[in-house]
Amino acid sequence: MLLLLVAVAALAQEIVGITPEQIAKLAAQFGPVAKTRLTGWREILTNPKYKKLSEEEKLRVVNDFMNLTQFISDLKHWGKEDYWATPVEFLSTDGGDCEDYSIAKYFTLRALGVPDEKLRITYVKETVIYNEAHMVLAYFPTPDAEPLVLDNINPTLLPASRRTDLVPVYSFNGSGLWLAKEQTGRGQSVGSSDRIGHWRDLQARLRSAM
Repeated sequence: MLLLLVAVAALAQEIVGITPEQIAKLAAQFGPVAKTRLTGWREILTNPKYKKLSEEEKLRVVNDFMNLTQFISDLKHWGKEDYWATPVEFLSTDGGDCEDYSIAKYFTLRALGVPDEKLRITYVKETVIYNEAHMVLAYFPTPDAEPLVLDNINPTLLPASRRTDLVPVYSFNGSGLWLAKEQTGRGQSVGSSDRIGHWRDLQARLRSAM
């Protein structure tokens, strides 16, 4: 598990390395919106002022920035029922679904220095607007604290107890996988997050892009 955590932390740090040359290449492929979105992201990742922010301020900056990307279903965007995009894919194409927002927020916050143990990509059931499966990012300021929820449906950063529209199913990060017990709790550990096939595939694509 330690090796897995180190590997994911390394991936988060490698994301910071996107260069103006790489941005120009992607902009030539996907258009000016890719340049705008990737340049803004690079600014957040590389400008020292963002790393100096408090963790909650980092959450707000990253949540607001990623939520500017338009929602597009995987079937329409990628021609697949379920595809977990890398942050570069998400921002270059200016579109994605709930998994892509959550993943981009997770890796960006990791790159800004937020510890892995404070972040959980969380699979939930949204029961009010769409009544379907959904994914958000949860932030635990302390081990026993109620998490804050970073979401693209409701962009306001709220504690989990105020998101009664979300029913948690499971959560994961770079070090583990948990089954949900209650709305505001951490859940029961069930091993490594590498048990999730889409997560393994995403990390492989991130490594191959380095």
